Amino acid sequence: MTSRVAFVSPFTSPSLRQARFYDGDSIDDIGAARARAAVGSLPVPARVVTSPSVRCQQTAAALGLGGSESPELSGLDVGRWGGRTLDAVTAAEPEAVARWLTDPCSAPHGGESVQALCARVARWMEETRAFEGRTLAVVEPEVVRAVVTEALGMPAAVFWRLDVPPLTVTELSGRAGRWNLRLGRPLAVPDVD
Repeated sequence: MTSRVAFVSPFTSPSLRQARFYDGDSIDDIGAARARAAVGSLPVPARVVTSPSVRCQQTAAALGLGGSESPELSGLDVGRWGGRTLDAVTAAEPEAVARWLTDPCSAPHGGESVQALCARVARWMEETRAFEGRTLAVVEPEVVRAVVTEALGMPAAVFWRLDVPPLTVTELSGRAGRWNLRLGRPLAVPDVD
């Protein structure tokens, strides 16, 4: 049996545009319009799951998808840094940010380490292997990074070197204990400005 999972990243929100740690904001109007324009461009899934974040829920809804929230697919918990810009945190805590960006086991913000996120996502991926049919998951960009890191068996230190553009699809197919990766297919979206 082959498991297939398509991971869709949400469209932008003010926090993404401002390089601010996510604080629960909504996708913007352009993002909602682009997601609505992409309805029908994804393969029909047997099940849909989403990160619990507002922007993932809204992206899924704009794509015409239902689905259930999966806590295992939550974005990275950045603790007390939530809602602050990366520039502000770097100015206030330069050593902590440097450690966080270079040591995947570090969580100076009091939240979750990159290593913990990767392990959490790996557990979800292992459970998903047993699911027959295609899964579509609308998830935070850092979840896609963790998926790629785990699927390819790379060290968590590569996590920050992976870019995940908004409203793109990263696909996995797996069987016999391994995953194959198809990177960042954009959704077929006409220009909506």
